[in-house]
Amino acid sequence: MINIHQKTLQDLEFQTVLEQVSEYCITNLGHNAALEILPFKHKEDVLNALQLTHEYVSSFYNDNRIPNHGFDDITKELQLLKIENTYLEVHSLKKIVSISQATNEIIVFLKKFIEYYPNLYQSASHIEITKVLIESINAKVDRFGDIKNNASPLLYEIRQTMNKLKGQINQSFTTALNMYQGLEYLDDIRESVVENKRVLAVKAMYRRKVKGSIMGSSKTGSIVFIEPEATLKYTRELHNLQFEEKEEIVKILKYLTNYIRPYIGLLNDYQSFLINIDLIAAKAQYAKSLNAILPEITEERSMYLRDAYHPLLYLTNSKKDKTTYPQTITLNEDNRIIVISGPNAGGKSITLKTVGLLQIMLQSGMLIPVHERSKTYIFDRVLSDIGDNQSIENHLSTYSYRLKQMNYFLKKCNSRTLFLIDEFGTGSDPELGGALAETFLEEFYEREAYGIITTHYSNLKILANELPYMQNANMQFNNKTLEPIFKLVLGQAGSSFTFEVAQKNGIPYSLINKAKKKIEGSKVRFDATIAKLQKERNKLEKTERSLKVNEQKKLSEAEKLEEINTKIQKKLESYQELYDSNQRYIYLGQKLNDISEKYFNNKRKKEMLDELFKVVQIENSKRKRVSAKQNKIQKAKAQKVVKEAEKKVEVIRQKKKIAKQKAIEAPKPKVTLKLGDRVRMIDGKAVGSIDTIEKNKAIVNYGIFTTNVNLDQLELVEAKK
Repeated sequence: MINIHQKTLQDLEFQTVLEQVSEYCITNLGHNAALEILPFKHKEDVLNALQLTHEYVSSFYNDNRIPNHGFDDITKELQLLKIENTYLEVHSLKKIVSISQATNEIIVFLKKFIEYYPNLYQSASHIEITKVLIESINAKVDRFGDIKNNASPLLYEIRQTMNKLKGQINQSFTTALNMYQGLEYLDDIRESVVENKRVLAVKAMYRRKVKGSIMGSSKTGSIVFIEPEATLKYTRELHNLQFEEKEEIVKILKYLTNYIRPYIGLLNDYQSFLINIDLIAAKAQYAKSLNAILPEITEERSMYLRDAYHPLLYLTNSKKDKTTYPQTITLNEDNRIIVISGPNAGGKSITLKTVGLLQIMLQSGMLIPVHERSKTYIFDRVLSDIGDNQSIENHLSTYSYRLKQMNYFLKKCNSRTLFLIDEFGTGSDPELGGALAETFLEEFYEREAYGIITTHYSNLKILANELPYMQNANMQFNNKTLEPIFKLVLGQAGSSFTFEVAQKNGIPYSLINKAKKKIEGSKVRFDATIAKLQKERNKLEKTERSLKVNEQKKLSEAEKLEEINTKIQKKLESYQELYDSNQRYIYLGQKLNDISEKYFNNKRKKEMLDELFKVVQIENSKRKRVSAKQNKIQKAKAQKVVKEAEKKVEVIRQKKKIAKQKAIEAPKPKVTLKLGDRVRMIDGKAVGSIDTIEKNKAIVNYGIFTTNVNLDQLELVEAKK
């Protein structure tokens, strides 16, 4: 049986979570019920509640939205139904119709979509679906909340008579109005309404001449309101019928109430079901606001909260557009207790509260903001000692209160307990308090309890390092700026950065040095060693991150290269096929050319045809028979490769053409021509040698003839050796 102390709920601010959940309830009863949520007593109830919330959250993301569950409170109606000879008013009957319709609609819906909502349907399967209450009330009461005329024969008769009387009243009043208007006894307004009756507006001087009952007068007294004598008789009769109508309506309401009375239990179930649905819907809406999920619930004693957010901090920071830092924490058989150390304001307490609050929320049927790979265990007890608990009323100091708490822990702590202690051992002499805290911690360890503590005591850090199933952890700090990074690192104790923080806050270095001399050198060295290790760890983590990034880049580049290589391989295969095909065509062309040349020389037609037929037979023997469809596919594939190759060849041709053009256009380096050099004219092909050079002109000897040419028109072919 699960039992979580009220003090733990206070320490972890669970009530604030409930207040936030209650804001999502749409009924007053649901709102009040949300504020009274407590962790479930049995594991089966926890698992069932979590599944209900999880299913409702899923309804936000599919097309099968659960119908509206709003209803009016019928608690007073249920109390009245328990008392004999009482009856419900019309508005109460309408509330019963509304709550019956809402419940029936939701249960029918859940039954229809049982594959989507098996647990929600199971939670409602015991409730009877019936329309008898709705039909019986709707048969007597209309949609406007009035009793129908045909609710009973007597009521029908009374209302028919009343309608006739109202007609007679109007007729007699109109007659009197016209008569006294003709006599000019009436004021300009002629008539008015007093006490829901039509009355004549008679001038005060003629009031004695108008027969009837005086109902009042105007403020000035100039007008007297009189009900004509002709209508009085009908009015009295109408009053009597109205009284009879009320009596008959009461009889009908009593009949309906007596009909409903046996269904008190069902109506109570309806209301309880809708309150529960309102609670589940509110939890689901709260989960949606946190991006919360249902982690794996394991039977093994282990907890793995990955990227866990403190819900209150997350929502507060979201409103302010601030970043909330998640934490990842592991507790299992090989790592039962975590000792978190490090400087103040680094996030130790928040980490502690995050674990505790998420566990309490989970055991109350709420989803939690963690990564989907997270998993946790249902603990029988969650014990906490967080914050300054000095009690003025009980005259207890902080330390006395903490000792009282430790005594309670020792009574309740076992292998199915999760304990959370902030600033463990504080409140007394550091050495004595630290020694006692170490003893308590050893006791919790021996009982195989799971827990997280925060501390500044070195002896607790050393103990965590020595015991195999206990682990140190620290909240990281930037060693340069001494600002918190809000990241929990397992496996190493944290330095308190006492002197570094003091120096950052402007304490003179001489005083800090003096303080260092007052304490044991080993203590300073120990703290300094931890600080140094912490810095080294930060560097290693940065290096690790950098290596991972580089590794990722290399893997990505290798994948790209592999992809490019595959593409090139495919293209090479295609081009090889194209090359083989072209070589075949070249061979056939040469063969055909040889046959045609032979025929050209000897004119032997039969021999030429025989050789040609032989070539065709040889080629056909190499072919494979394929269907028309396959042939079409092969041709299309070959055509595609040819087109691609032609595009590539065209690009190469264009590049060569451009390069050639550039080579022609580019000015050639000027060469000094000498006697005996072999030359040719720039626009010519004949090559000659220079015999003589005079005044920028040369005589070129071409062997058969010589010619006189300007040196600018000549280009060097070969210099004289």
